[in-house]
Amino acid sequence: MRRLIFTALLATALSSSTGCLIPLYSGDPVRRTEQLIFTSEDLRALLNEWERFWFLDQPSHLTPQRVHGGVI
Repeated sequence: MRRLIFTALLATALSSSTGCLIPLYSGDPVRRTEQLIFTSEDLRALLNEWERFWFLDQPSHLTPQRVHGGVI
């Protein structure tokens, strides 16, 4: 009985420290590189979308130089 409990505890400890059961990225280095690039591009696009949503990408009207908005 002790051996069964010890085996169960050992299996639980080892399975919790190995990470996710289903890997997030492919094992092929070329495919994994593409997946990492796509993920980083998605996060970069998310940041741009966030700034656009909160109007952070607009020019500041408090600039020291006046910018003429009309046609000269």
